[in-house]
Amino acid sequence: MAELLVIRHGQAAFGQANYDVLSDLGHRQSAAAGAWLREMGWVPDRLVTGTLERQRDTLKAMGFDGTAEEHPGLNEYDFADLLRARFKGDVPDLVKGDRKTHFRTLRETVFEWQKDAFDDAAETWGEFTARVEAARSFATDTDARRVLVVSSGGVIGQLVAASLGAPAQQMMQLNLQIKNSAMTRFQFSGSLFSLSEFNATPHFASPERADLMSYS
Repeated sequence: MAELLVIRHGQAAFGQANYDVLSDLGHRQSAAAGAWLREMGWVPDRLVTGTLERQRDTLKAMGFDGTAEEHPGLNEYDFADLLRARFKGDVPDLVKGDRKTHFRTLRETVFEWQKDAFDDAAETWGEFTARVEAARSFATDTDARRVLVVSSGGVIGQLVAASLGAPAQQMMQLNLQIKNSAMTRFQFSGSLFSLSEFNATPHFASPERADLMSYS
C-alpha cells in the first residue's frame, strides 16, 4: 500500500488583513515537521499542495527537494465568505476578532452551510466536497509510494470523514481539532483508501518543541 501524508499548514495570521501568510510560529512548526520526517527516514516522492500561500510556504519551510504540483481542491473553504453570507455582510466585530467566538460561530455556520442555508455563498457544500474528492483522486492517481500533501483543516476533516463514511457534521468536528502542521496519514491502492493516523504531532513531542503547538 502507498501512503498519502496530509499536513495541515503552519499557523497563519489570524486577525490580520491578510490571513494567507504564515506567522513566525507557523514557519517554525513547518520546519519541525519536515525535520522530524527526515529523521524518521520518510522522504516523499511526490509533493502536492493547494494554491494558497500558507500551504505553499509550509511545504517550502519543510525543506524537501522537488517541484510541487498544485490542485485547487486542496484549498480551504472560504470561511470569511460563509460568515458574510450568514450575517448578510455585517459580521459582528466579536466574531471577527475573538478566537473563541469566531470558531464557535464558524462551527454553527458550517453546519448551516451543509444544509444549503445560504443562497449567496460563493461555494456550496456539494461543490466543496466534490473538489476535495477530485483532489484526493488527483493525489492518489500515481505510481509514487509516498505522497506528501499540504492542505488545510476543513479539507483534511472532509478527507477523514469521507474515508470513514461519517455524517457531514463530522467534518467540522474533525476540522476544529486539527493542529497546525499536524500529520494525517492514509493508505491507498487502486480504489482502496483508508485512514491510518489522524492529527499526529510527533514533531512536538519533546520539551524543547512542546511550545510549538497551536490550533489556529
